[in-house]
Formats: sequence, C-alpha cells, structure tokens
Amino acid sequence: MTQSQSAPRELVVAVPKGRVLDQLGPRLEAAGLDPAPLYAKGRELIRVDRERGIRYLLLKPDDVPTWVEYGAADLGIVGRDVLLEREYDLYAPVDLGIGRCRMMVCGKPGQPVRGEGGRTLRVATKFMNIAARHFREKGVAVELIYVQGSVELAPLTGLADVIVDLVETGETLRANGLSPLEPICEISSVVVANRASLKLERERIAPLLERLAARG
Repeated sequence: MTQSQSAPRELVVAVPKGRVLDQLGPRLEAAGLDPAPLYAKGRELIRVDRERGIRYLLLKPDDVPTWVEYGAADLGIVGRDVLLEREYDLYAPVDLGIGRCRMMVCGKPGQPVRGEGGRTLRVATKFMNIAARHFREKGVAVELIYVQGSVELAPLTGLADVIVDLVETGETLRANGLSPLEPICEISSVVVANRASLKLERERIAPLLERLAARG
C-alpha cells in the first residue's frame, strides 16, 4: 500500500471523565459511533474504536479544551462553564443538551446579593472570571475568594456572604441551609473543535458534527 493509499489517521476526541460520560454514550451511539470503548473496564486513558477510526482520550473536564486548542485532540466534549471561565481559541459548533445545570449566586435565604451599607460583597467560588463579569455587569463591588471545593461552607462559616457555583438539583444547597439567589447563565455540554483540524479534516468532521447536532 502506498503512502497516498494508506488509511486515514484516527480522529482524536477528548471526553470528560465523570457524570457527563454516562449521558454522552447515547448521543455518540445516535451519531453512529460506538461508545463501548469508553465504558470498558480498565485504567487506560486512551480508548480506540478501530472500526470507525476514533481515538478517545479520557481527561478531567477542565483539561479537555486545552488538548483540543493545542491540537492534541481534534474534537472535545466540555461543559460551557469551562469555556466561559477561560479564554480558548476554539470553535463550539454543537450544544449536546446534556449535563444541564445553572450557574447561580447562592447563599442563605434572603441574603442580599450586594454589599449592604457600602460594604463590599464577599463571594467564594472556583469560577472567578464568571463571577467577576457577572457582578461587574450589575455594578456590584465584590471581593472574590477562590475556593476549589466544599464551597457551600463559605456562607455557613463567615468566609463569604454568597457563593457562585453550578446548581443541578439544589439538593446539596438545601442540605446545608442555602438557596439559589440569582441566576447567572444556563450550562450544558458542547462539542468543541480545533480550528486547524476542522479545516484539514472537514470532510470527516463536518458530517460527524451534523449527526451529533441531531437530537432525534
């Protein structure tokens, strides 16, 4: 077989480990892909569907856009919150409609979402840029405190007045005596594409994107 006749290279798709992966399988299957390699037991972080020429990379959700932006993956599945929090040079052509939740300002019931008496509102969050933009657009002066996890503790212990976090069912908030106070934006998982890959592999990628976009 000559070089010109050789099989095309595998398309590389970065997918997030965690809860979204369970919802992703049916969407991949509906698009004509086989999600079975993603669910096979084992610790391998690279999973290959040789029949369809797809190589999957299993990554932490926050890392997916980095692999795609730098060309280590052609496509990726990522929550819109990650894209909003950081600046990436990526094309996001398809909203999969999975992993739905809301970015919210949360706190104790009735807590004002602006500082009282001229006091700066203290906000705990891991989404520093999203929170900063939200309160800046509202004209509210805030002090942002970066918290990676267990953010619900912040209003309970006096670390912060409110938090900015993703809310899916609200059960964790209720269990800790907190409530959603103000919506920021709707979040779901989207497909992102490396711009160079989209040009070089358009004949293969464009039909796949169309199938992923179809909700059925």
